[in-house]
Amino acid sequence: MPHYTEMKITVLFPTQTEASLFSRDDVSTIISGVGLTATAHATTRLIYQQRPDLLIMAGIAGAYAHSGFKVGDVCLVSTEVEGDLGFFTPKGFVHLAHLPIDMEFERRHTLACPHLPAQPLFPLARGMSVNAAMAAFVDTSQIDLENMEGAAFFHTCLQEKQAFLELRAVSNFVDIHHDEWDMQGSVKAMTAGLHQLIDSLLLTP
Repeated sequence: MPHYTEMKITVLFPTQTEASLFSRDDVSTIISGVGLTATAHATTRLIYQQRPDLLIMAGIAGAYAHSGFKVGDVCLVSTEVEGDLGFFTPKGFVHLAHLPIDMEFERRHTLACPHLPAQPLFPLARGMSVNAAMAAFVDTSQIDLENMEGAAFFHTCLQEKQAFLELRAVSNFVDIHHDEWDMQGSVKAMTAGLHQLIDSLLLTP
């Protein structure tokens, strides 16, 4: 018969709203706070205080129209980019990854999750994290989802050699002229997906 394995899992939610529908006894949860700085601090502190086997960041995200994702879709994030890391010139925004002085930086800049399941339960998405949501100056051509925490979470976990995953549900489209959000529906979808993901990780034949 199937049985549950012993695995210490902690879930990080950026906000209380995103955590509001989730409850189970076999995992720990924390609210990390919104934004890259709060997330980096919360993730680092959690790794050293709890020593989990796996960290999962779970939340909502905006989808770019070209991604093909719809509001309510649940995704596992395969890569993250800190989208607004750079500076402005008279010709516009220059991302640090595009500077010719350090070609290696571009390869280091895109952060990949090495812990994705061999057969993911959900489609994979490419994430971009920004401090200014819906920033018009960032390059979104190779990006599916926008959030405000994932890149800091990826970077911290990779630096600390911590196993991790990121799960997101689409709450809206990234368009300042389109303000139709489904906060309740996306949190509900994310919560259901999170239970599925954790069950698949803990349940063994």
